[in-house]
Amino acid sequence: MLKELKPAIISFLVLTLITGIAYPLVVTGIAQGLMPEQANGSLIMKDGRPMGSALIGQNFSDPKYFWGRPSATGPMPDNAAASSGSNLGPTNPALIDAVKARVKALRDADPGNTAPIPVDLVTASGSGLDPQISPAAAEYQVQRVARVRGLPVKEVRRLVRQHTEDRQLGVLGEPRVNVLQLNLALSALH
Repeated sequence: MLKELKPAIISFLVLTLITGIAYPLVVTGIAQGLMPEQANGSLIMKDGRPMGSALIGQNFSDPKYFWGRPSATGPMPDNAAASSGSNLGPTNPALIDAVKARVKALRDADPGNTAPIPVDLVTASGSGLDPQISPAAAEYQVQRVARVRGLPVKEVRRLVRQHTEDRQLGVLGEPRVNVLQLNLALSALH
């Protein structure tokens, strides 16, 4: 019996060393060497402290900040451990009620704004964690943020333009604004 177990135990130990120790160390070393920022979670640092990740949305509800795309990761918004879409279809009453509540919150925060609300401000993404909004969603909020902070609209618009990222390689995706980075830049101003 020991004769049959010995090759199995040796194989187990060798494969554990290769796949459980050597491979993860090599991959981690390569990632740290070639792209350390991404390998460490694309953290946005301020004064040596992590403020969040450039890859995961943050929950902003104060009118003095730009609001991001709603999260589908309830009950805690923007909970990366619960990443998933809501799986609610367009005729689902729960989705309709959620969208109505989001529209109301946006209208209540900026009653004078009668512009059409961009869809990404009232619907969650597939992951429920998008850190970006469309330039139109940022533009929709410029007046409110400028008014609440007592800043010129022109200055807030300039910040939005500075933080608008173009399509990747000029063709992939859509232009987008990272909400956390924009709000940090806004806080640095005022």
